[in-house]
Amino acid sequence: MDQKTLTAYHESGHAVMALLMGRSVKKVSIIPSQNRLGVCTMEKGRAKQVQDKLEAEMLILLAGMAAEGRKSGKYNIAGASQDLRAVEKLAMSRAGNVKQAEKLIHKTLDKTQHLLSDKATWKAVKVIASELLENESISGRSAKHHLTLAQSNTP
Repeated sequence: MDQKTLTAYHESGHAVMALLMGRSVKKVSIIPSQNRLGVCTMEKGRAKQVQDKLEAEMLILLAGMAAEGRKSGKYNIAGASQDLRAVEKLAMSRAGNVKQAEKLIHKTLDKTQHLLSDKATWKAVKVIASELLENESISGRSAKHHLTLAQSNTP
């Protein structure tokens, strides 16, 4: 599977999870820059409140690697290294020690996979990835539209 497709799924995963967690997405892009292959830019603040902001941020960060892994069959640890470093920092701030932080990361990754395995959610990831492959960049509004459509059209 080519790198561009995997990057599209990675960024799409971030975008869909961000929307599910009440964050507004500004833009999703697979146009490479100096230090990354793509980006999902979020607005400051939240469209809706969530109970656990730290968990929500971890879910969003892990969703890129999880979506890419769901598509390819394996995690790209190197490709997700920036996301994983941020997740480790968040986990350590809550857990206090490495062992507890690792447990928290595994638990959150399981939850990420569970959320992405929802039919409508995965459909939205696929549609957004497909649009990214076609246009290289889409608006957050378009991403939200695809998620809403997938949720309303999936039994």
